Amino acid sequence: MPLTNSQKSFITSVKEKIRIAQYEAYKGVNTHLIKLYWDIGKDISEKQGEGWGKSIVPVLSKELQNEFPGISGFSERNIWLMTQFYNEYNEVEFLQPLVAEISWTKHIVIMSKCKDNDETMHIIGELAITEDIDSLIDD
Repeated sequence: MPLTNSQKSFITSVKEKIRIAQYEAYKGVNTHLIKLYWDIGKDISEKQGEGWGKSIVPVLSKELQNEFPGISGFSERNIWLMTQFYNEYNEVEFLQPLVAEISWTKHIVIMSKCKDNDETMHIIGELAITEDIDSLIDD
C-alpha cells in the first residue's frame, strides 16, 4: 500500500527527531568525556607539580585498563595527551567552555598540528562554529 504525502511527511518528521536526539546524546557524551579527560590531565599535572615523576602514568594506565577492560582511551599515550590537553588549554579562560564542544580526536589533531597558542585558539574558536577541521588546519 503506497504511503500518502501526509504519511511520508510524518515519517520524515519522526526520523528527523530521532537524528536530532542521537546528535544531542552524542554531544552530551562528548562533553562528559572531554571533562573527564580534562580532570585526569589536571590531576596528573598537579601531581607532577608536587614532584611526582613520569612513572605514575604507565601504572595509572595499567590500573585503569584492568579496572575498566571494555573501555578504551586509557593508554599511556592517551593519558599523556590528557595532560598536554590540560596544560595547553587551562590558562586560556575563554577556551575552556569551547573545548567541550569539540571531539577528543579533533583535539589530538589540533595539539599535534598547531604551532603555537594563537593558532590553537583560532582553530578551537573556528571549530566551535564550523566543526570543519580539515579546512582549518593545513597538512
